Parts: sequence; C-alpha cells; structure tokens
Amino acid sequence: MSDATTLTVQSATETKVANALHQALTTQKPLKASDWEPVVPDFETAYRVQHAFTELKNDPVAGYKVSLTSAATQKMFDSDSPFYGAETKSAWLTSPAQLPLSELMDPLLEVEMVFTAKAALLPSDTAKELLAKVGVAAGVELPDSRFSDWFPALSKYLVVADGAVGGRVVYGKDTTESLQTPDLATVDCTPTLDGKELGTGKSSEVLGNPLNSLKWLVGKLAEQGVAFPAGTKVSSGTFLLPPHLQKGHYVAHFSKYFADVEVTVA
Repeated sequence: MSDATTLTVQSATETKVANALHQALTTQKPLKASDWEPVVPDFETAYRVQHAFTELKNDPVAGYKVSLTSAATQKMFDSDSPFYGAETKSAWLTSPAQLPLSELMDPLLEVEMVFTAKAALLPSDTAKELLAKVGVAAGVELPDSRFSDWFPALSKYLVVADGAVGGRVVYGKDTTESLQTPDLATVDCTPTLDGKELGTGKSSEVLGNPLNSLKWLVGKLAEQGVAFPAGTKVSSGTFLLPPHLQKGHYVAHFSKYFADVEVTVA
C-alpha cells in the first residue's frame, strides 16, 4: 500500500530474514526462533522485515490485524503497546468459511471485531468519527506463525517481522445496528468447537474498546507514511486468550449486534 522509506529494508540481513519467512510460508517448514532473534532487535527492524515479507507474497494488502490489545497478551510478550501485521487479500474469508488445517502451520483461534473503512481513515479522526466511517462486523482470526513453538514464547520483534503472526481472518456481514462508540465495549463472545464452549471474552479487553485499537492502528500507519484508504479491513484484537486451532466446526456467538461467525476446519 505504500513504499514509505521507513518500511524499506536497510540491509542484506533484513532481506535475508524476509526471504526465510517467505520460504517457511511456502514450504511449511518452520524456522527456529533462536537463529533469528539477534538480527531482529527492535520494532523498526521488525516492521521493515514484515513489509518485505508481505511484498514477497505477491498478493495485495487488503487490511491489517492488531495484536497485543489486552493487558494479558502484552504481559505475555513483554510489550507495553500493541503492534500490527498486514493481511493480504487471500487471508480474508467470509463466514461461513471452510479450510483445511493443513493450510496453516501452528494456528490459534481468536474472536474479534472487524472494521471495514467506507472512506479514508485519518489519524486526526476521533473515535466517533472513525465509527461513522467504517462498517463493523464480527470476526474470527486464525493467527499463525512461521516459527516453531511460537506461542507464547516468541520474541515480540519476531512476531512483528512475521506479519504479527497473521494467518486467516473470517468475518461476517456488517451489522445494521446503529451503534454508538460506547456500544462496542459491551459485547461478549463465546466460541464453541463442535458445540463445546471454549470460554467467554469481552470486547472491552481490546484496549477498553475495539475502536481504540482501530485509532491506534491508523495513527501508527500514518507515522510510517502508510495511508488507510476506503475498503481496508482491520481485525482489531481478541476478546480472550486464544486456544490452539483443531479440526472441527467452530461457532463464535456474539451477545448482541452481530450474527454468529462460523468456521469449519477439516
């Protein structure tokens, strides 16, 4: 979406990391984190590597995912802020979705809100202005990593380099409810696997309100010289700590505003 200089690789080493990530993605042979931690020592390097890795996919960026939006996940990965990953067009699936488990390497399952920009989003937009410019839907994200044994021990910088461990995002239809900003902080979600409840999470776990996650992302991208045009989607952060993905039929039931999101993993 941008050739911003802040996201252009600055060394052969950064290019090597991006190439290794892409090879792991295409061969499904995971990388060993300890081999790469020394060469991705900070967020600036990590985002440059991520940008190069994304370009190697040869698939247009259709949106983003925001990670580490709860106190629990920030503590788990020793970070005091969220971070994002670019998600290419083929990563976005409409509910009900079906996919083989073999398409992914070591996936988890998260329940989220998904925003779709109806107009360009700006870092100066307030939360209320952002809500007026987006469609809001329920979503299930399937994070995945190109590193072995990644959750929850992977370096935060390698997480970012690896596209914030992006895998797939399944999203439902935009709600037709007339929502106000505070409403988005009042939604519960209970995911089930073959009818068995996997826990219940609250949307307020996402930086207090998923709109705060969206606002953070728009600002972060602007810092890096990346625009947020109409049509861009965002998976805004999980309501609860994610279980590992298994074969079976998942249903994410949202307490209000949204229809269920369904994913069958074969």
